[in-house]
Order: sequence, then structure tokens, then C-alpha cells
Amino acid sequence: MGSDPQYAKWPLLPLSQHVFTLSNGYATSKAQEAAAKALQDAITEDKMAPFYRYLAHPTTGVFNSVGESSSSAPGRPLSRRTSLVGMVASKPSATTVNLPWDEALYNRLVQDNEKELAEIQKEEEEAVEQAGDTEVTAAKGKRAEFWARVGDKDKAIAAYESVFEGTGILGAKIDLVLAIIRMGLFYGDKPLVKRHVERAKTLVESGGDWDRRNRLKAYEGLHLLTVRSYNLAAPLLLDSLSTFTSYELCTYSNLVIYSVLAGSVSLKRVDFKSKVVDAPEIKAILGDGEDRLLALSGALSAGPGADDTSGNDAPKTATAGVVNLTTLGSSTDQPEAEMAIDFSPLALLVSSLYTGNYKTFFQSLASVEEQFLTQDRYLSEHKNWFVREMRLRAYQQLLQSYRVVGLDTMAVDFGVTVDFLDRDLAKFIAGGRIPCTIDRVSGKGVIETNRPDDKNKQYQDVVRQGDQLITKLQKYGQAVRLRGSERA
Repeated sequence: MGSDPQYAKWPLLPLSQHVFTLSNGYATSKAQEAAAKALQDAITEDKMAPFYRYLAHPTTGVFNSVGESSSSAPGRPLSRRTSLVGMVASKPSATTVNLPWDEALYNRLVQDNEKELAEIQKEEEEAVEQAGDTEVTAAKGKRAEFWARVGDKDKAIAAYESVFEGTGILGAKIDLVLAIIRMGLFYGDKPLVKRHVERAKTLVESGGDWDRRNRLKAYEGLHLLTVRSYNLAAPLLLDSLSTFTSYELCTYSNLVIYSVLAGSVSLKRVDFKSKVVDAPEIKAILGDGEDRLLALSGALSAGPGADDTSGNDAPKTATAGVVNLTTLGSSTDQPEAEMAIDFSPLALLVSSLYTGNYKTFFQSLASVEEQFLTQDRYLSEHKNWFVREMRLRAYQQLLQSYRVVGLDTMAVDFGVTVDFLDRDLAKFIAGGRIPCTIDRVSGKGVIETNRPDDKNKQYQDVVRQGDQLITKLQKYGQAVRLRGSERA
């Protein structure tokens, strides 16, 4: 067992979600009012002067809102540079809920910050003069956590790096790098997060303990989710479900949402059943009635795999892969208590996709987009891509079972019009994503699949590679003959 995690409290990542909600055009007025109140309370309580200025300053703040103590000129629209930072929604809010600028409050927060910094500086100087390296490192750690708490990204990272240089304990070094990753996630700095995830992986591979290895899985999985690498994020996030302790990163409910969405869009059907549909950790959240009780009790397990074609629904025996009950409740290290979430659209999406109930699948996909994709800062950026890929997956799943399908029949199965299905399929066919053709010249329209012939493809590949090799040999032979004639 390793030492307890350090530097895990700050920054409070839910605050960045509140910023996103406040600027999100898809959020309700009630949600935006709650986000504004949460931000105001946190700024006042934690004395976040730099973060307050970053958000609400009349001229440089990302909201560019006008407070009571500033001029009465209308605020400017959201700057495009803030979208690059990753905290502000791409669709601006049309509501009047904002974070007002209060010059007196800001000045008071700055004074409190200066006073606290002076105390930290005094503690550092006393540690240098009277104590050892451990006390000096602890004092520097307080400075780093101070800057992370008040929301100054650059100074917090510099302070963490200073502590890192003076720390010889591997576990503490990993914790420091994880803290820097959270600062990057807080401000949506993807290049910074990518660099330090690789740095953390190097440290963990050099001898990191079991707990930090598992925590890094969640960190890396969440980063891959933000850069749209769902196929790489899914295994990491799903593996993190049974051992999740990184409440400083996200809530367990959010981890379930991210895991299910990543697995649904990227896993093959067999893996999708074993790791998502039948996973006990997911059934404990998304399951209904008996399935949920069995998952919580450990009597239900996904098993080693699932047979798609046999339709065998025999009961599975319990294995060690049961839900971790300690992660389902609240934790004393969580910055905020988990809110009640309606997982029914997500559960319906998973079940309808696997069972082939495509009309219900399309309806649940729309509900998932509205309830989850548009409301989460990590998912919102890729929501259009996700919805498109999920539609493609459903189309592929149905068409791979048939040689010929009527366009009107397929439209009825999906609950859409023939014209919509025709246009939607045409995009995927033109992009080479679905191997089929649509014939609407005769009758109501027919979709004919062109199943790829693997043997024929291998033969064509061999012929093409052989032609390329012959061409290279001919060019080489010509070059050799020319050089020989020159010597002669």
C-alpha cells in the first residue's frame, strides 16, 4: 500500500462545470442560477480573487459582464479566445443570468490573498532557517495549494513544479503531476494535460503504487474523452469503475456516464455486452429492480464474455468483478455531494442498441443528447460527432444482417421518414462508412449491401503490393545500369 494522496483537494473541478453551465445556451435558467450562486459562494469562501477577475472583469473577463460598480455600457460578446481555453460553452447563453463584477469585493479578496501569502512566506523563511527539508517542502506545498485554490493557473503550476523539484518521494511526485493535470482540466488546456499524463505514466511505471496506478487510469481516460479518443478512453474508464477513488476528478455518477457513452460508441458488440450491458458496476447504477440488487450484492457478474448469436440467457455465476460499494456513496474528499441523476435515457440507449430496438434507440439517443451531451463540458464539444457515430453504429448493426432491405421498412424500424433515412445513409455511403447502395429508381427504394470479400481483398492487396515492388526494382535496376555506364 502506498501513502495517502496529497495535493488532491484543489482546484475544485465542479467550478469549471458551473462556468460552462452559466455560459451554456442549452442550460435551463434554474441550472444557470444555481451555477451562478455556487460560483459566487466559492469565490467568496475560498477568496478566489484571480479566478473572479478571470471570469467577471468588465474588460478582460471571459463573461465580460458589467457590474454595478462599473460603467453602464453594454457588455461585449464572449471572446473567441475563451473557447480555446475550454471553460465557456460554444453556444452562448441567451439568458440574463451572469456573474456580476463587484470592485469592492475584488479588492477585499486581493487584500486577503496578500495577507495569506505573507503568512506562507513567513512560514517558508522560518522553515529554511530553523527546520529541515521536509518542513520547507511542506511550506512550498501550501503556496502551491493556495494558488490552485484561488484559481491562478500559471502560478499554481510553477509552485507545483517547485515542490516537485524538492521532493524525493515518488508517490508525492505523482500526486503533484496529477494536481497539474487537474489544473489543465480545470481550464481546458488539452496540450498541458496530454504532456503531464505522459509524465505521470512514466513516474507510475518507475514504481508507482497500486492506488495511484488506478487513479491515473481515470485521469487518462477523462483526458482521452476530451480529445475524442473514445476507443482508447473506454477501456480505461470501464476498468476504473470497480476501483474508483478519484473523487477530486469527478463524481462516480459522472464516471458511469462517461464509461457507458465511450463504450457504447467504440466497443465491438461482444465487448459491449460483457463490459457495458452486463457489467455489474454499471448495472448497479443503470439496472432496474432485481438486476440492480443482484449487482449490488455481488451475485451478478458480466462473466468472461458473451455470445451474440447463441441467445443463451443462462444465469451467470458470481466472480470477483463485483461492484465496489464504497464508491457508490459520498466521500469526505468530494468537493460537492452528488446530485440525483435520471439514468433512464442512458439505460434505454444501451438496452435498445443491444437488442436492436432501433426506434426506441433513436428516441433515447435524443434524450441522452439533451440530458447529458449538451450539459457536460467534456461531452458537449463532441456531441454532434457522438450522435452521428451512434446513428452509424445502429445502421451498420441492422444492415450487416441483411443482403437487401427495403428503404421504407428500415425507416419504419428507426421511426424516421424515408427522405431523412435516404439523406443520412447517403452521407455514410459516400464516406465509405457503410458498404451498400440505394436504388430508388424502381419502387419505394431498396438498400443492397455490398459485403466485403476478405479473400478477394487480400488477393487485391497482394497484387497491388507486388506491382509496387516490381516498379521499385525496375527503378533500382535503371539506377544501377546508369552508374555502371558512368564507370565505364
